[in-house]
Amino acid sequence: MNTTSQRFTTLDVFRGITIFLMIVVNTQGSGAAPYPPLEHAQWNGCTLADLVFPSFLFAIGNAMPFAMKKWEGLPGKKIVYKILKRTFLIFLTGYLLTWYTTMHFINGHIEFTPFLQTRIMAVLQRIALCYCIAAFIAHYFSLRMIVVTSIIFLIVYWMFLYTLGDPAMQYTITGNVVRKIDLSILGVQHMYREQGIIFDPEGLLSTIPATVNVLAGYLTGAFIIQKRKTYECVAKLAIAGSLLIIIALFWNYFFPFNKKLWTSSYVLYTSAIDILTISVLFFAIEIKQWKHGIHFFSVLGKNPLFIYVLSNLFLFFFILNITPDKIFIDWINEIFFQKIAPGSFGSLLFAVSFTMICWCVAWIMDKKRIYIRL
Repeated sequence: MNTTSQRFTTLDVFRGITIFLMIVVNTQGSGAAPYPPLEHAQWNGCTLADLVFPSFLFAIGNAMPFAMKKWEGLPGKKIVYKILKRTFLIFLTGYLLTWYTTMHFINGHIEFTPFLQTRIMAVLQRIALCYCIAAFIAHYFSLRMIVVTSIIFLIVYWMFLYTLGDPAMQYTITGNVVRKIDLSILGVQHMYREQGIIFDPEGLLSTIPATVNVLAGYLTGAFIIQKRKTYECVAKLAIAGSLLIIIALFWNYFFPFNKKLWTSSYVLYTSAIDILTISVLFFAIEIKQWKHGIHFFSVLGKNPLFIYVLSNLFLFFFILNITPDKIFIDWINEIFFQKIAPGSFGSLLFAVSFTMICWCVAWIMDKKRIYIRL
């Protein structure tokens, strides 16, 4: 097996772990509160659940230096077309998925929220925009300039929130500038409601720092290509990740970790954890040739975006009413999961069971060598 394919094994495993956790976090069973690490922080803070989305962005960036090798020799217009085409497909898929989940039944008929009232930004839409910005930066800038650009993005975003938000309320849900910009550009009808307040956690302005998660993944992938399967590569990744965590924890005192605002300190913290995770996986898989559990996660990692979309489509059927006052997910948790495992464990058991159904689809697709790239 050549070096490139082995590196993609590490990437597939990383993506697979991320998708597994993403589905588990999104599909907690009802009837009991989930375990605290599997719930997002109410506002400031960072739990295990808050690490999932930035890790997926990091994985997208991590794959880019390998994918971009195929672009060598292509004319500039062709490369621009490829980037914009993928951006459009991912964004459109996300928008249609957002629209699809507004389906509801009225008098036995299926109805959807009108397109003009559908939320514009969501997870896939953010992924699309972050990929687009990061891909152009990675293509046209040197590695040194990518680092400089990332630092500028994080500092400028901090300054925007600090100076343009409401005085003494810059980092609150109602006083932040991210919400102000989204309200003025997207409008009330196209935004998410957070804690009963109109606020979009995947807002337009906060897409800027989120792009740095992708760039951090790109820089990590580029470094791995440069250093190859060496102890030096693993050691330097581990040192870089550790230093970034220290800086992030210090920055947290002034600019708190906050996933919903996607604060700069949060970007640094999550990127650092991802770098450390990649270093451990790279050491175990590529250097020590660790095999246990690799296939389980790599199956999910080979079709990450498709499996994510599938999980959202599949989940919709669990929130349909089976009686006028009860949805399917409540019913199945009440009669089964909470019976055999009352409390938080029952909630987790449902989430893992749901995720394993998605895994089975991914396994069949891998068996048939079906890989869907958006």
